[in-house]
Amino acid sequence: MYYTEYETEPREKRMKRKWKGVREVLAAAERSSGEFQARLSEMGASARDFKGWEDFGKIPPLRKKDIVEWQREHGIGWFLSVRPGELSRIYQSPGPIFDPEGREPDYWAWSEGFFAAGFRPGDIAQMTFSYHMTPAGLMLEEPLRDIGCAVIPAGPGNTEKQIEFLTSLPVTAFVGMTSYLKVIGEKAMAAGLDPQQDFHLEKAYVAAEPLPESLRAEVEEMFGITVRQGYGTADVGCIAYECRELGGMHLSNYRHVEICDPATGLPVPDGEVGEVVVTPFFTDYPLVRLATGDLSSMDLSECACGRTARKLTGWKGRADDTAKVKGQFIYPGQASTVFSGYPSISGWQIRVKRVMDMDVLVVVAETAQPFDTESFEADFQATMKLRPVVETCAPGSLPDDAPRLVDERTFD
Repeated sequence: MYYTEYETEPREKRMKRKWKGVREVLAAAERSSGEFQARLSEMGASARDFKGWEDFGKIPPLRKKDIVEWQREHGIGWFLSVRPGELSRIYQSPGPIFDPEGREPDYWAWSEGFFAAGFRPGDIAQMTFSYHMTPAGLMLEEPLRDIGCAVIPAGPGNTEKQIEFLTSLPVTAFVGMTSYLKVIGEKAMAAGLDPQQDFHLEKAYVAAEPLPESLRAEVEEMFGITVRQGYGTADVGCIAYECRELGGMHLSNYRHVEICDPATGLPVPDGEVGEVVVTPFFTDYPLVRLATGDLSSMDLSECACGRTARKLTGWKGRADDTAKVKGQFIYPGQASTVFSGYPSISGWQIRVKRVMDMDVLVVVAETAQPFDTESFEADFQATMKLRPVVETCAPGSLPDDAPRLVDERTFD
């Protein structure tokens, strides 16, 4: 079963439909987006100059760090083709970036991904993504309601209450991060519960962090469920999603997705690793060739599920100097504002590690004298939305050219 007929359409028909969607985005962006008008001016081009995919691939990608700077300089309206008050919602995602949401049904395009993962009318889904400021909670709730699911807006944290919901209500589906579902299971077992016998879960839809197969297998066995993941961002919504057959993530039928050389922005040959660049079919907030900073590659093989969209082969790392940890992007420039409040720290480095299938954020601080690490951790969390582990070392321990951010994670 499929959510729409688009999921099984021939590739040639799909690409013609997507080109029509891209042309509409280009027209809206040229007409109303100061950001895209500036890009066109630098190219000495107009939207009508892009006759096909090869021309389109030559448009310089838009990077999130530029969105941050330009939103601060020009305001959110500079990017829009509607008045801000005509939007449905305005969020703020890590960065910080304001993320407009239009009023079209299934704006973020997650419905087909949930349906491919086995979500059906009558399911009760426990939503553990945040509903506060960031889009994840509402972004993923609305498609569930469109499918016909009931939703428990649990939000993140408060694990004891999460367990209470799972034991007191016939919750069939979990939505959130795999690492958090593992925490829920471990705490339930520590309290003497059996997640397979005392919960009613059948499936989980996870996102916002890499999913090693070892973690998937552990959580599936712990709960006796299937775990499927979606891939998206707070800017564009769903980019790709897994089906029941696994083996990669089908590209969304409502975005044009490219794999590009991070240095040139040009598409790379199929099968090669490059940066994921996305053009969502938004016309109220037209984003043309948004560079996600994530690395992946394209798989053209046929899928046994019958869906004909190509697949992303999974997350291969980051193309820029940021890292995504527990759904939050870590920007060294943003972190530097925290360190500036602690003059005793003469040098620093942020390290991202993977310990027992959990992301750990470590701050290495060079200091000649003690400082209040508890206050620092709280200030870091207030700014970066994540609490670090602080390690101190003597001044000069870090090389002068040491990068501010090091991602030591590996995902097998």
